Amino acid sequence: MDSIWSIVQNSADNALVGILGVTSETVTENQQQTSEVATTGVDPNSGVAQRPKQSPLMTFAPIILIFVVMYFLLFRGPRKKQQQHKQMVQALERNDKVRTIGGILGTVIDVKENEVTLKVDESNNTKIKVLPSAIGTNLSKEERK
Repeated sequence: MDSIWSIVQNSADNALVGILGVTSETVTENQQQTSEVATTGVDPNSGVAQRPKQSPLMTFAPIILIFVVMYFLLFRGPRKKQQQHKQMVQALERNDKVRTIGGILGTVIDVKENEVTLKVDESNNTKIKVLPSAIGTNLSKEERK
């Protein structure tokens, strides 16, 4: 019966004193044992050390860290590359040599909002129109660097 009382909280102990007829001496002993556990971290009855309680923030810290790493790996990296590609396409000028994502080499003739006209063959004067997203690299800018 004493071990059951050590588990019950102090407020519940006081309420049960009147109902069950338990003496106040038993309750005070249990309160002393509970206070010993709180101060020393060791239960005097079982001799087992109890772990101190962690803050909720420390419990969720690994999960929060995983979300931060996922943000940088999955969202920020591709957005940065997308912005660089957009700037490269906006900086295209006439006579720039480019390579498309399909591997076609050509010279820029005209740049519009939704299409880029490339001259592919000099001898036949062959021209193709591609989407701005199809431009892979600007070879003229790479040669200058």
